Amino acid sequence: MTNNTQVMLDEVKIDDENKAEQLEKLLENSRVPTIVPAQLPVPNHETRRKSEGSLLGSFSRIRLSIGNGTKDAPNGHVFSRYKQSRFNARRIRKRVVFKHGDCNVVQANVAKRRRKYLQDIFTTLVDAQWRWTLLVFAFNFLGSWLVFAVVWWLIAYTHGDLLEEHINGTEPWTPCITNIYGFTSCFLFSVETQHTIGYGGRTTTEECPEAIFVMCLQSIGGVMIQAFMVGVVFAKLSRPKKRTQTLLFSRNAVISHRDGVPCLMLRVGDMRKSHIIEAHVRAQLIKHKVTKEGESLPFFQTELKVGGDGEEDKIFFIWPTMIVHKIDKNSPLYNMSATDLLRERFEIVVILEGVIESTGMTTQARSSYLPSEILWGHRFQSLITFKKESGEYEVDYALFNNTVEVDTPLCSAKQLDEYRAMSSNECVGLLSDHLRTGLFPSVRTHSSDTLCSMDSLSIDEHIVMKVPTSPIPVTVTAPEETTPLRNGCIPKATLPVPV
Repeated sequence: MTNNTQVMLDEVKIDDENKAEQLEKLLENSRVPTIVPAQLPVPNHETRRKSEGSLLGSFSRIRLSIGNGTKDAPNGHVFSRYKQSRFNARRIRKRVVFKHGDCNVVQANVAKRRRKYLQDIFTTLVDAQWRWTLLVFAFNFLGSWLVFAVVWWLIAYTHGDLLEEHINGTEPWTPCITNIYGFTSCFLFSVETQHTIGYGGRTTTEECPEAIFVMCLQSIGGVMIQAFMVGVVFAKLSRPKKRTQTLLFSRNAVISHRDGVPCLMLRVGDMRKSHIIEAHVRAQLIKHKVTKEGESLPFFQTELKVGGDGEEDKIFFIWPTMIVHKIDKNSPLYNMSATDLLRERFEIVVILEGVIESTGMTTQARSSYLPSEILWGHRFQSLITFKKESGEYEVDYALFNNTVEVDTPLCSAKQLDEYRAMSSNECVGLLSDHLRTGLFPSVRTHSSDTLCSMDSLSIDEHIVMKVPTSPIPVTVTAPEETTPLRNGCIPKATLPVPV
């Protein structure tokens, strides 16, 4: 019998002794034993199958300790929290457009991809990372120097300029290139020729016409290579994409009411003094959709009508501006309530386009919002103040992402419109019933013998009476047992009626 088996038998004996002691105490107290599942020891089947000293047994103990936690860490071990945070982060990153504007799209299985990239080498180098662009920049010059150095060495070798007697000057000799002693000298002459450095130590002569032709060819090629690489670097530095780094989008979007209409709002700002000309905003709702024919569209795009006022997409972008989308009948968010927002899976991509004032190039800034990044019942805090000392408007970007809570109905815009319509119909119906029952009787005026009936009333959210040309008002009081109407309707109270 091994040591592990002996340990297991000892533990079973100890458990049996503990149960017997508990049963004796209960019998001494003359109480019926009550079985409490949380207090009785549960047999651990894993410990019977896995020994405490084995690798699997150690792993099971670690797993149990992580899952149960301790007093210091009641929610579990730090590893469990780390795994949960990584899982949440991975879920947050599942988006089409990142917060900083880059698209989370990778092309795969493209036919003849490298060949097509080489055909548009300029755009490829501009879009490539800086390390690759600088590497191509250096290799272009080094390669051209080496290629023409080999050409110069072949010219000197075939002409006999590298012979020892010609190099030492023991015989009269006119070389193609003066002061050429080997490949190193040819490389230096190649660099001097391509970049017109001209130290004056090495020159071509009239002895070799081919040397003059190669010199002209290298000069033209060097200028073309230099212009190409300088253009790539300049285009990479002046890309309008870098201008988007100073265009800011609010961290969260908010939903609240503006002028009685529920609106989805977000904030955009510009850190530079040079403005974005002809700035206009677009928004796309990306969501899964199933057509009437049963076709599944996993990334269906729906246009959201946005703008500074919710109607016009062009904005006067001189300070942080609110972008508003009115949630009306034409909005895809019309049927969405606060509860639905927690369950929905969609993404709102916001695009800001305009012309850079300093360079005249067009730029585009992007950002996106997931349902977890939309705050229901919030409003952005004001961040523009006027400084009397300098007479300027100051923008405090420390408050750019700050929001405040406001009273907002949790129902959808559709439910809110239906409730308003139902309340309005109920109010009109109750008022018409009272008119039919004679709550407001006809009265006789002093100016004529005709009766002034309630036909002169017009109902449009409140009662408007057409007052005749009589300066003396008379008040008609309703009976005391009547109660006020609900839902904002006019109560059965005193109403001024002209006489």
